[in-house]
Amino acid sequence: MKRRVFVQNLAVSAALTAMAGCVRSATSSTSGATGSDIKVGILFSLTGGLEIVEKSMHDATLMAIEEINQAGGVLGRKLTPVIEDGASDPRIFAEKARKLLISDKVATVFGCYTGASVKAVLPVFTQQRGLLYYPTYAQGNECPSHAIYTGAVPNQQVSNFIPWIMKNLHAKRFFLVGSNYVFPREMAKVAKIMLKQNGGEFVADEYLPLNHTEWGPLVSKIKQLKPDAIFSNVVGTSTVAFYREFKNQGLKPEDIPICSTVTSEVETQAIGSEFVEGHYSSFPYFQSVSTPVNKDWVAKVKQKFGNNAVTHHAMECSYWQVHIFKQAAEKAQSLEPEKMRTASLGLEYEAPGGLVKIDPDNGNAWLTPRIGQCQADGQYKIVDEGKAPIKPLPYVAYGETTGNLYCTAKGLDTAKFKPQEQS
Repeated sequence: MKRRVFVQNLAVSAALTAMAGCVRSATSSTSGATGSDIKVGILFSLTGGLEIVEKSMHDATLMAIEEINQAGGVLGRKLTPVIEDGASDPRIFAEKARKLLISDKVATVFGCYTGASVKAVLPVFTQQRGLLYYPTYAQGNECPSHAIYTGAVPNQQVSNFIPWIMKNLHAKRFFLVGSNYVFPREMAKVAKIMLKQNGGEFVADEYLPLNHTEWGPLVSKIKQLKPDAIFSNVVGTSTVAFYREFKNQGLKPEDIPICSTVTSEVETQAIGSEFVEGHYSSFPYFQSVSTPVNKDWVAKVKQKFGNNAVTHHAMECSYWQVHIFKQAAEKAQSLEPEKMRTASLGLEYEAPGGLVKIDPDNGNAWLTPRIGQCQADGQYKIVDEGKAPIKPLPYVAYGETTGNLYCTAKGLDTAKFKPQEQS
């Protein structure tokens, strides 16, 4: 029933988007200007079950805006943030995106965390010809013409993770678990492909609603099936209940490790490190990355938000993508969304996690894969790390490397992927 309501909400969002298109002209009039200022939208969940992650993404975006303004702004003009709360609800995200583009006339929007929220807002950006900078690890299977994706896609999180788990943790039988929406299900598809390719198998594939808190029956099922590892895509406040129940039922990481593509430093802080210690996560960024840029950034974050503040992948992407926006505007000498998106392609930035680049074809980010193990202090010891950023392949689960689907600057194509582009 909850899933049916969720789908109905997205359908309502799509219908309202079409109505909005009747109000606003097909050609975007967005200038983002208020006097000499440039208005930019910030759209994250400041309330609800996803606040534990998205509030820090919101903070990092404001931090970058403040830095840019202190350095002279963009095109000689200050950035003025227009803040909206998506309230952990895809329907509200779509409503707020329409407001930002139509009423506030922002130059761009920085925002969204879940795949469900970004799928809800993308029709709005397409209809209104706006531009979204989306800073979260994503499931792929998208080639949007009105967005730049700066978070990891599956080949930067899963393609390295599953083989590493099998080799280093001696795991063959996997229990797949996730929250019940698009991202966890699509990530599980990639995991199943990687398991098949590497001689592994999955013994169960379970999904529970967002904000689900009663994990007793599912953890009992894990105990009964005795898998070698858990591949987890559990999101938001559900992670708190899941990890705590896992330990409370006597399960230990040395026996059945949880291997997550979602649990970062900020979720670990909310859960309690004593429940996460020994488990693993795969992200292109961890707070423990030892680059000079990262050490400086972490120090600034703690100075600004308090010594207990932690950094994480989605927060880091939220920060550096604002600097990409600045580069794009100055390259294009324009705030027109289509020109801005084109100008973003190919741009590079020395981010806290290392060099990043917006792919000139698909508008996703080149990132360096990393795997971390949670320590007693809630930080992650990096146990595996790529040598360099790798090309994002948003359709890796659907044959991208065999030429079936390939996201390009002109949209989906059947041009065969060239392996040498990976390095």
